[in-house]
Amino acid sequence: MNDLRTQINSYLHYCESQKRLDTKTLKAYTIDLFQFLEQIEAHNIQDISPDLLETFIAGLHQKYKPKTVKRKIASIKALFHYFEYKELLERNPFSRLQIKFREPVILPKTIPLHMVEKILATIYIYRKNAKTSYQRRNALRDAAVIELLFATGMRISELCSLKPVDINLYERTILIYGKGAKERRLQIGNDDVIQILEEYRCNYEYEISHCHFFFANQSGNALSDQAVRRMINKYTALAAIDFHITPHMFRHTFATSLLEADVDIRYIQEMLGHSSINVTEIYTHVALAKQRDILTTKHPRKDFCV
Repeated sequence: MNDLRTQINSYLHYCESQKRLDTKTLKAYTIDLFQFLEQIEAHNIQDISPDLLETFIAGLHQKYKPKTVKRKIASIKALFHYFEYKELLERNPFSRLQIKFREPVILPKTIPLHMVEKILATIYIYRKNAKTSYQRRNALRDAAVIELLFATGMRISELCSLKPVDINLYERTILIYGKGAKERRLQIGNDDVIQILEEYRCNYEYEISHCHFFFANQSGNALSDQAVRRMINKYTALAAIDFHITPHMFRHTFATSLLEADVDIRYIQEMLGHSSINVTEIYTHVALAKQRDILTTKHPRKDFCV
């Protein structure tokens, strides 16, 4: 049966059961493919022509930014590769299309290092002055979370999915499961970070054993990415920082800081868990922007009177 809706559902089931895609990727595929189903003027796979695809893609460009369009096209291309694999069409209509467009380079937003220091200082002061045990324990966990984000550059999803067995504080290593179920092991190089993680683990032993995740709330449930976002907003406000900070910006700051310290980009690629060096190279643009600012404002030639 070549009904498009039926085959999209079959493909999504294949992605979940055979390709073992993660929940977020499956959600994106579902949104993209059912949007395609609603807007394409065809109900049968064989009726989808290159002209129909060109019209659909032109509509995407009118509604979305290039990065979003690129993702949606990739989702649909993957669907048609599945149709080829299942021999549901004689010729893939994408094979007759030339889809090329330039994405604007959007530089990663980083956090000025003095702000990172101020946020951490605010957490420790808040903990020291906490009036209740509940506030004190929350601040302890919050310090451990922010310290680890900045120390490792891990994604927020990777942090929230850490299991107790993934963290070896004696050997100072963390096993991270990244995108596409790729594993990487990172070393924690700072003694203060190790100390706060050890203190957190001792204080939250019951909650950790209850939810089986390393980071937990005081109700014994795994810490969510939304909870981490609220946490960052809280301490940013307490520190009187007028700058919107997200968890992912700690990752950008980690990478950019290492690059500015002359760390080889391939080491940074490995630490970030990027499958391609091309993804990591976006940070070189940030480093060059910093270099430009330094040479414009700090070079002594600016003070010459000639």
